[in-house]
Amino acid sequence: MELKGFDELAKHLPELYSTSGKTRLALRFVGFFILTTAYFIVSDQIPTWTIDSQIVVMALGYLILSRFFTRRKIFIEKYKEMAYQQAFVRFVIPGLAVIFAAMAHIAYMNGPKFTQPVITTVLSVLGWLFVAVGAVLFVRSVFTFGIDYITMVYTYFPEEGRIVNTSIYNVLRHPVYAGALRFGIGLACLNMGIYALSFAVLLPLGLTGWILLVEEKELLERFPGYAEYRKNTPAFWPRITKLPAFFKFLFTGR
Repeated sequence: MELKGFDELAKHLPELYSTSGKTRLALRFVGFFILTTAYFIVSDQIPTWTIDSQIVVMALGYLILSRFFTRRKIFIEKYKEMAYQQAFVRFVIPGLAVIFAAMAHIAYMNGPKFTQPVITTVLSVLGWLFVAVGAVLFVRSVFTFGIDYITMVYTYFPEEGRIVNTSIYNVLRHPVYAGALRFGIGLACLNMGIYALSFAVLLPLGLTGWILLVEEKELLERFPGYAEYRKNTPAFWPRITKLPAFFKFLFTGR
């Protein structure tokens, strides 16, 4: 089954039409992921560096990804129809690879661990709950919105955008990020370490900064009504009155 939005993405990322092109993109992503993971493995040998490295590397990933937005006008002027392809390869692939490696690092971060049976039991239950809900929310969102929206094609080609009607947008502004956030918190709980849990507290703050300072600036430019929508709809955590709609989306994707 072809992923929703694949043709729209491939139109501006022609590497996806060939096996060799897909392989090059995959190798680029895997290469950055492995390099980042190797750095974490080395830096974790110095316990005091663990959380510092995590914060710095995660910030670096978002900094690289932010160039996809901040260089948009320059790339469109320079590369015209190939602007998205150039920006995706240069900024999205390495940025996401670094971010994903940092998210995975939460699971094996060094540091003092909780060992009390009651605390470890609670953390284990919470961890698996957050991981499960986060994974389902993330996957549901990707399949509902389409890979073209997830990979931000319409940031460069807004005139080609299509309307996505789904109830989750009445519940959360950023369900994909909400899923990733829950998954990261779940990994921190399963890690049961002080440093991992401390980073889990910082994770929502970092994501909030990202959407306010980078992503939603572009959305406010494209959609005049977005400011009012932002006032009325939370980014990551549903209001109590919206919980039925939230869980309906988790179970049905609608």
